[in-house]
Amino acid sequence: MKAIVIGSGGREHAIAWALASSPDITEVVCVPGNGGTATEHKCRNVHVSAAETAKVVEACVSELAGLADGSFAVIGPEDPLAAGLADRLALEGIAVVGPHSRPAQLEASKDAAKRFMERYGVACAKSATFTDAREAIAEIGRHDGPVVVKADGLAAGKGVVVAPEADTAVAAVKDFMVDSTLGAAGRKVVIEEYLEGEEISILAAVSVTPELAAKGKASIVPFVPARDHKRLLEGAKGPNTGGMGAVAPANGVSDETLARFRSDILEPTLKGLVAEGYDYRGFIFFGIMVTKDGPKLLEYNVRLGDPETQAVLPLMDFDFSRMCRAIIDGTVADFPFAWKPGVACAPVAVSRGYPGQYEKGHPITIDREKIARMGAKVFIAGATVDQRRAPRSEGDPEWPVGTLVTTGGRVLAASAVGKDLDEARALAYRALESVSFGGMGFRRDIGLPGAAVSKGF
Repeated sequence: MKAIVIGSGGREHAIAWALASSPDITEVVCVPGNGGTATEHKCRNVHVSAAETAKVVEACVSELAGLADGSFAVIGPEDPLAAGLADRLALEGIAVVGPHSRPAQLEASKDAAKRFMERYGVACAKSATFTDAREAIAEIGRHDGPVVVKADGLAAGKGVVVAPEADTAVAAVKDFMVDSTLGAAGRKVVIEEYLEGEEISILAAVSVTPELAAKGKASIVPFVPARDHKRLLEGAKGPNTGGMGAVAPANGVSDETLARFRSDILEPTLKGLVAEGYDYRGFIFFGIMVTKDGPKLLEYNVRLGDPETQAVLPLMDFDFSRMCRAIIDGTVADFPFAWKPGVACAPVAVSRGYPGQYEKGHPITIDREKIARMGAKVFIAGATVDQRRAPRSEGDPEWPVGTLVTTGGRVLAASAVGKDLDEARALAYRALESVSFGGMGFRRDIGLPGAAVSKGF
């Protein structure tokens, strides 16, 4: 059985690795993949951008032509999901893990997500949506204290501003709506109340179709809770990033909180997916603030989170590919989910300058044998295998063809599982210190108390 993974980040490397670990999978085709998937066991890259929907469909059809063995595709990032890639693949008869374009709007539009939450009684922050900047600024003036400004559309993690005072919120509205710093994504904004508490992420497997709903088989099955660390610098300081590391299970999450999550967030979400008649067979990410009044939903992502995936998947004590088939077949509610004991920690290494303009083109060295001996794993995100290296200028050293070279801001994550958080952190950081590249930076406090600051979203 063959699997196709669409996307090029660290999340997609982790998905490809998990699929390749299954005895059912003969090959994992990564479209386009990255420098990690290029050398991962059983994996092969096909160099077609995930943004080129027609070419991705063509590549998938070509790879799976004539196969009737349960082969399938997994769509990693949000942009192709919002663009309808799952719909297009389904029309070609390809089994796909990833929601169709209609439910993908739960991530693609903050306004659509908030209206869905309100319609089906999902516990969340109060909010209002605006298409006029003056009206949005007037709404900010009606709040006493911090507010959150969210661009409606997909903005690569740059569309949310937690504003401690009105001036910051007003500046965000002007940036998004007047100066168009985010383009079309910022033409509409959501002004939301600020929530205080501890933030957690819960990833889940989803099997919802009208046919499954009619049989009472539509389901959402949550994974272990994780915690992302968004700030660039230790002590939860500096600018927000796409994520500087994650731990799973997140510490301090009580049974009561998980029960309230199910009753106040998961079950109303499932009710809504069924009521809307969605075809949603894939993953969902619940971004949650655990407040004094219980958990509140901050946002939906319609795919696995990054870097949470790099912490959660190593804890799986089940066959990931068989779970994907269960999602597709509508049997995920009966799937034997099991999780390894202990904790996973996955700190992220980034390029100098990230999350702003960052450096590229640095060769990466990885002591793979040492990392393997300690049972850790490096998941590549922003790096490629350099096949045509030549000096860029006089005095510039040349490195061998096939060297892994940085291309992104978030370059890689080192993931390790330990019997407890202390052991997991020690192993993960030993693994990270067995990696080097020019301008490499990382936080040394992933998983420590206070490292993932409480924040409103």
